[in-house]
Amino acid sequence: MASLYNPEMIVKRAEVLGRCMGVRRAVDLAMATADSDASRPVYTLGPLIHNPQAVAELEARGVVALGSDDIDERVRGKSVVIRAHGVPPLLRSRLEELGARLVDATCPRVIASQRKARGYASRGWKVIIVGDRDHGEVTGIAGFASSGWAVVGSPAEAEALELEGPVAVIAQTTIKNEEYRSICEVLARRFSGVEVVDSICPATEDRQRALARLAAETDAIVVVGGRNSANTSRLYTTAMALGKPSWHVETAAELPDEVFAYERVGVTAGASTPESLVAEVEAALVSRV
Repeated sequence: MASLYNPEMIVKRAEVLGRCMGVRRAVDLAMATADSDASRPVYTLGPLIHNPQAVAELEARGVVALGSDDIDERVRGKSVVIRAHGVPPLLRSRLEELGARLVDATCPRVIASQRKARGYASRGWKVIIVGDRDHGEVTGIAGFASSGWAVVGSPAEAEALELEGPVAVIAQTTIKNEEYRSICEVLARRFSGVEVVDSICPATEDRQRALARLAAETDAIVVVGGRNSANTSRLYTTAMALGKPSWHVETAAELPDEVFAYERVGVTAGASTPESLVAEVEAALVSRV
């Protein structure tokens, strides 16, 4: 390895990185609502996005996250933003009964998955959702599968799954294609009449492909984003799998000394990461050169 603080370092940004369309739309809606609604705070169901720094910025603007146990009379007459992940129908109905003013920021691609789940359920099909069991998008889609559903996160879980009847498979929009494909191969072998929905957001694959190109052109990778962000964690896992020294940081303050030893450092970021944090990390890398 080169000596620490390599004066020849080149910092290169991935061609595709940072906030996706759904996240930008959700943040813009929340900000606009907070600016126009005199009855602040404006509430969101859980953190609007999986980035602690962005959530703190929203709180400073009067946008406050509610936990699942906080859906009560406090929302009456208040604006409640449904985040990009969406919500189950029963939760939406509960908010309406309490008199909340709903601002729907559900990502259009997630809405498409919800409609697919509802359509299959109306025909009596079971719905298998491939993704992270506790992710808001997954629990939201499950709420539309009234005829029965299951969540699968790995080929091993798919092997152990016990269901009867025709099944439809829907992916969390932010998982990797390879994950989805490997699980669907198991399900197709174990169940007859499986229908697979193409539900992964193209932006997810665009980030993965851009990361692969970035890794081929650099010596080390810095992934910027919240540790509670599933897609950011997947980018970090991919960077490691590509054989590059890699670090997952939320802010520039977390950059390790080791990264400054490399000649070419690539920077990418998850779908919830603000541009300001990406720029901050880039600036920190350059300033230490």
